[in-house]
Amino acid sequence: MRVLYPDRGLAYLCQLLGKSRQAYYQNRQSQHSDLAFGKVVAELVIDIRKYVDNDRLGARKLLPLVNEQLQLDGLCIGRDQLLDIMDTYGLKVRQRRRRSPRTTDNTHGFYRYPNLLKNKGLTHAEQAWVSDITYLRVKGRFMYLSLITDAWSRKIMGFHLHGDLSVEGSVKALLMAISNRQYPNRRLIHHSDQGVQYCAHSYITLLKSDGITISMASKGSPHENALAERINGILKQEYGLGKPIDSEERARQMVEMAVLSYNTKRPHHSLQGQTPQQVHCADKWEQDYKQNLTSQSSNTKQPV
Repeated sequence: MRVLYPDRGLAYLCQLLGKSRQAYYQNRQSQHSDLAFGKVVAELVIDIRKYVDNDRLGARKLLPLVNEQLQLDGLCIGRDQLLDIMDTYGLKVRQRRRRSPRTTDNTHGFYRYPNLLKNKGLTHAEQAWVSDITYLRVKGRFMYLSLITDAWSRKIMGFHLHGDLSVEGSVKALLMAISNRQYPNRRLIHHSDQGVQYCAHSYITLLKSDGITISMASKGSPHENALAERINGILKQEYGLGKPIDSEERARQMVEMAVLSYNTKRPHHSLQGQTPQQVHCADKWEQDYKQNLTSQSSNTKQPV
């Protein structure tokens, strides 16, 4: 309008548009306020991603963390507005799809165990573990990351980065997971696909020697081990393990840092915004509390 009517005042232009001068100034103030708010939110997103060591944390995980900070000033933001601001400031996470090597060989002649987790409700930590193998691109070749995750708390219990798909990498991840158990007396199910690593004699023997029950997904049914697949995706997309890595030493460092940050800092929607470590330890706290109550009760003298 200023270009079309350079000699006209603001009152004339507002009258032409059917708007009052007050409405014009309120609109300008609102635009500036929205711009400032968007900048604050964008900075919060950047700061939160730095704090959790995860520059690929998406809007759904960011929303409660951003609102936690905004509420200190009596402000709030919705998911759609957060997405719009992230898009404006180039903070949206871009999804990548790449061809991947095959990590499951189920053409072997080993015994295949039935799926014991199908339609089974979980109620506590170390009731069931899920295992899987994913690949990393390291210095122009593939390395293979074996992972064991608690199905209840989502905590990664054991991991090992290996140079090939031999059973050794999976065994080392399992040994770590067993050593990290907080509830060794609980009955535990180990669930995996039918890959040769999980059916190998040395792996099965280790499970049985520790009293762990064996469960396997049906052949050609990746949805029966969906949680393990999802953890693979989180580590690759949110922690940079899906990108080419320039050395084996660097790859091992990145894996250790990713697992630590995932376990202790990453909030989960399915865990009501808590981290895997918090959920796993909460279970331990409840167990210890009940044991203390039982002990105190048994030590209390009964009146004669």
